[in-house]
Amino acid sequence: MSGNCRTMAENIRSTHPEQEEAGIPCTYCIQSPVPAAKTCLHCEASLCENHLRVHSKSAEHVLTEPTTSLENRKCSVHKKVLEYYCCEDTACICVSCRLDGEHRGHQVETLNEASEKKKESLRNILQKLTSQREEAEKRVQSLEELRRQVQGKAAGVTERVTALIRDIRKQLEALEKRVLSEISRQEEQVSLRVSDLIRQLEIKKEKLSRKMGDIEELCDMTDSVTVLQGRESDRDDYYNAEEDTERRDIKVHDVGDLNVSLISVTLHSGLTGIVTRITRRRRVPEASDMLLDVNTASDMLLDVNTASDMLLGVNTASDMLLDVNTASDMLLDVNTASNDVSVSEDLKTVSWSRINQIRPETPERFQYYQVLSSRSFSSGQHYWEVEVSESGRWRVGMTYPSIKRRGGQSEIGENNKSWCLEKIYNKKKYYMRHNSKSVPLLHSPSCHRLGIFLDYDLGRLSFYELCDPIRHLHTFTAAFTEPLHAGFRVYGENCCVRI
Repeated sequence: MSGNCRTMAENIRSTHPEQEEAGIPCTYCIQSPVPAAKTCLHCEASLCENHLRVHSKSAEHVLTEPTTSLENRKCSVHKKVLEYYCCEDTACICVSCRLDGEHRGHQVETLNEASEKKKESLRNILQKLTSQREEAEKRVQSLEELRRQVQGKAAGVTERVTALIRDIRKQLEALEKRVLSEISRQEEQVSLRVSDLIRQLEIKKEKLSRKMGDIEELCDMTDSVTVLQGRESDRDDYYNAEEDTERRDIKVHDVGDLNVSLISVTLHSGLTGIVTRITRRRRVPEASDMLLDVNTASDMLLDVNTASDMLLGVNTASDMLLDVNTASDMLLDVNTASNDVSVSEDLKTVSWSRINQIRPETPERFQYYQVLSSRSFSSGQHYWEVEVSESGRWRVGMTYPSIKRRGGQSEIGENNKSWCLEKIYNKKKYYMRHNSKSVPLLHSPSCHRLGIFLDYDLGRLSFYELCDPIRHLHTFTAAFTEPLHAGFRVYGENCCVRI
């Protein structure tokens, strides 16, 4: 109830205190109190049923409900019963106030008329308040229902998120086991080579010690003839010891080292696979949907804005761990694309095209079937992945920007400026190609995802098949002299490569 309504109700109660006072006695029943039935304002007496029957019926004897508060029923000026209501001054008045007093000439009504009008007004207010209360009750019920739905949905989302995190944790643990196993395998491999080398060097040390002992024995002899004639057959061994040591020395760097590129590829590919599986298979509702409208809450793909942002985060994490720059922003350079290949709008996919693309002729544009990346690398370690088609003939690799753009020497792998992995048209045969020379792969890739790892400073370009487990295909070694661009060549129906 509002403040105004509360005040109104209190005023009504204050003018009818008899409603709060139980059993007002009859003024004339002195010996045995009898509850009054009416109060005469003129007589200022309360009357029971018996005394009421014999009471005066004249108009001046105004009867009301039993009350002990008579002062507020009479005019404070004329001491007469209040019979009228002044509409202009909103006051109850007596007949003298109306005819001769300050309310003369004002619009007045009888108390009953004014009371009925006020009651009607109050009923209208009550109706509005009732409607508002019902509306408030409906809102309370709606909010209670909303709360129940949110609680139910929150429980479901909690269960799904918990399952999702549990699944991610399981996949991360499996990836950790796989990567650590690869590190241990490489460590054991290097350790075995080191142990074998140490064993060979220990044998060599023993032989050298025996030779040194023989020489020291001769040096300690005082008989000149014995020194000159003794152990003559070993003289060549003594004189040639230094030459033999240099010729047969075992180089420490031949032992090898950890293949950090393979470790990096394994880690990065595993993390990328986890993110990809999450975005494809798991769905969670947005929190804003729960808050704004439970009934229309829609499931969204799990993002950090987008899946690409998550992949970028994965790339950053693996980069920090292994000091490798992931080329997640690698795009195709349309200005280098020949007119017989199409490039997707996101600049990530190149496909062979029967339709001439009619691009403007520029010096950097290839004559046939090729396109380069817009990004180049001139230092550091870099890694990226590609998806290749099963059909057609394609080449994926790296090239200097100075590669020719026309003629046979412009093909990736057909010159000393480019290195690539090649798939033969409609045959599952793969070759590593550089300067028109091919090295066939003994193992043909069985999946369509490839990882490419560049260590520019060490002059190493490695190719990996991203299967399970990840397989190293080939590594080119060279002293790079120019920045390197990724290069792609596609030919044949449905032949395409996507970064």
